[in-house]
Amino acid sequence: MRQLIAVTFALVAGFSAAAFAATQVIYQRGRAFSAESVSIKKGDALTFSNDDTVPHNIMSVSKGNEFNLGSQGPGMSTNVTFTESGEVQVVCAIHPRMKLTVKVED
Repeated sequence: MRQLIAVTFALVAGFSAAAFAATQVIYQRGRAFSAESVSIKKGDALTFSNDDTVPHNIMSVSKGNEFNLGSQGPGMSTNVTFTESGEVQVVCAIHPRMKLTVKVED
């Protein structure tokens, strides 16, 4: 019985922790992002995953949540945590048509 209670508590605690640590994945395929816009909470992260056949250079062009991932080759993934609220414009420095708006909410 004690083991069942411990397992139940561990599962509930795990689900609660997962609810606070939200990470969404943005894929890069066909020289495009998998979404044109996404909303996240301040302090959450996005994972940029290159599922394409070519490298990408994902970067922010907005003040407050600046980042530049450099050359991200096929098969690579990188997490970016957004610490400031507001809209963040994300682009690929190699492929100008790749654009993503990240809405960071309090």
